[in-house]
Amino acid sequence: MSYVIDGVRGSITVSPSALAGLVTRAAEAVDGAEIRRGRRRLDIDVADGRARVRLELSARYGVVLPEVARSVQNRVADALSSMCRLDVEAVDVSVEEVT
Repeated sequence: MSYVIDGVRGSITVSPSALAGLVTRAAEAVDGAEIRRGRRRLDIDVADGRARVRLELSARYGVVLPEVARSVQNRVADALSSMCRLDVEAVDVSVEEVT
């Protein structure tokens, strides 16, 4: 679903692919985390200025999985909040693979 912001001079639309790109780049900025292209599951629900994200990721062998997942949660929430002005209710992370 697109994220639409209505303003005095018209509306601004952030497409689903732009939101997915933002989330993917934020998640992959965490050392040890990777979103697998083609096999990824990434759901972003946006309604009334609030966002809920569910994503699957791969983690590099040797990292502490809960720490990487928590860092991904924080990085994604911060990116959506600062770049889209969304109130992030949840970022649910599932580590599906170790590479």
